[in-house]
Amino acid sequence: MSAYVILEVNVTDPEAYEEYKKQSGPALEPFGGRFLVRGGTAETLEGDWNPERIVVLRFETSARAREWYHSDTYAGPKAVRRAASEGRMILVEGV
Repeated sequence: MSAYVILEVNVTDPEAYEEYKKQSGPALEPFGGRFLVRGGTAETLEGDWNPERIVVLRFETSARAREWYHSDTYAGPKAVRRAASEGRMILVEGV
């Protein structure tokens, strides 16, 4: 079953976040991950949610997503992201 990592991101250091963006794609590839959404314009349709940036990643399985998140390959980019932004991240299974 496919799995999706969904991030809501508030960028606090745009220059450093640009470096994260360069590093994050190559860190996905060994785990079969790919971007479905990467910071496109978001429009609130209901409620008061107004995220600055949304990212959606797709993996073949939740196990592959966890392997990516906890990998040495993603450790460096993850540290850059955490230093350059604040946010929330979830893993959800889907179709």
